[in-house]
Amino acid sequence: MDFDFTEDQIAIADAVRRYAEDKLAPEYQAREIAGKIDRALLKEMGDLGFIGAELPTEFGGLGLDAVTAGVIVEQIARADFNVSYVQLLASLNGSLLAQAAPDLAADIVPGVCAGELILGLGLTEPGGGSDAGNLQLRADLQGDKYILSGEKASISFASQSDFLLLFARTGTPEEKAKGVSAFLVPMDLPGITATDYDDLGTRAVGRGSIFFDQVELSAKYLIGEEGKGFGKIMHGFDYSRALIALQCLAPAMASMEETWQYTTERHAFGLPIAKYQGVTEPLAVFDTQLLAAQLLAYKTLWLRDQGRPHTKEAAMLKWWGPKLAYDAIHQCLLTHGHMGYTKELPHQQRLRDVLGLQIGDGTAQIQKMIIARETVGRVAVPYG
Repeated sequence: MDFDFTEDQIAIADAVRRYAEDKLAPEYQAREIAGKIDRALLKEMGDLGFIGAELPTEFGGLGLDAVTAGVIVEQIARADFNVSYVQLLASLNGSLLAQAAPDLAADIVPGVCAGELILGLGLTEPGGGSDAGNLQLRADLQGDKYILSGEKASISFASQSDFLLLFARTGTPEEKAKGVSAFLVPMDLPGITATDYDDLGTRAVGRGSIFFDQVELSAKYLIGEEGKGFGKIMHGFDYSRALIALQCLAPAMASMEETWQYTTERHAFGLPIAKYQGVTEPLAVFDTQLLAAQLLAYKTLWLRDQGRPHTKEAAMLKWWGPKLAYDAIHQCLLTHGHMGYTKELPHQQRLRDVLGLQIGDGTAQIQKMIIARETVGRVAVPYG
């Protein structure tokens, strides 16, 4: 077994980290206040090859592997958790579109990789998060157009996306997931409006709702066949969940590095607080767990690169990674004492930002059900 990154992966990690520390980290809190990510910054990252690097070259990517995509997400997220959503969505949506609708992908994905377009994901609805097969938003075919009616909720980049990978019901409610289809939707169509939530964290991403009021969408924007949309996105989540784990672990590791250094500088009772086991013991525990989770994340991406199943590992990462990151950052904040509670230090924002991914892209309860299903089969599925 070889746990080393390749020379190219190490070089990419170094380049992305230098860029992120120089360009992203200093404005992490400013982007939260602004509530958006500057398009010039996206274009700069696109020019450097930091977006969708694993996507095929014919779609604007670099044709690299999933492990390298994870390296990029991790280094970006260390500096700015919110900016790393750009890489995450480009990888998830870009790969889905490239596989299922290469003609549409050829028109859109190069712009995503170049940092010129944001491609959002429209799955969650007000009444359906974990129950993703129970979508209510309708897409009804009338002639050569689909009429879209309904609402999507909790959508990242709701008001910043240029296109949306939309999942809508084309069949009957009784068909559940088999009646769900996928579409590529230009966000400037008449009848589409978006609102942003006043969230606790990830404010630069701008989570919100998108409303479709009798929107006319050309049938050419159907991805694949009707009724085939749900399976595609569920398969794609195996990939994004591994990336999400690295996205959350990275700021936690940054907080840990800063906190270990702080324990050597802060004195209490005439000694560095690193002398006291009550201070260092919880940090040592989190260091151990963070490394273990990081290794599982890269193993999962390696399995994907080998074309091997990784659903179980991805589900493990999705429930464990965000929670572990939150708990580790929380401990770092506490270790910094009264200063950790201020906005002078980044721990509070990292804490708020990673918290959202204990909810988004699948709750811990759903992930544990998936692990059980992958272990003992469908006997572990309570609803089927």
